[in-house]
Amino acid sequence: MVGPQADAFDPGAAFRAPADEHRRSVMTELAADHSDNERGCNSFDLPISKQTQAHHFRVLREAGLMDETDYGNRRGIRLRRADIEKRFPGPLALLEAP
Repeated sequence: MVGPQADAFDPGAAFRAPADEHRRSVMTELAADHSDNERGCNSFDLPISKQTQAHHFRVLREAGLMDETDYGNRRGIRLRRADIEKRFPGPLALLEAP
């Protein structure tokens, strides 16, 4: 499941998505891993139900901030760092700032 192409990102959606504390937490963890390896959705320590987690991952995917791969019994997510930096240079560095 892939979000929009980098040049088709909706700036409003891309900046609204990390406004939620749980989505921002996911984005911060993904931004800190510069290898941009895929992670399992259950690898994030989010104090919310699996349904709510799925909603937050969908919002991030639809905003174009991450890709999600369905493996049947699990899903993997990966930050779209290059696409984000191409369209909106700088915001990922803000997530990494202490």
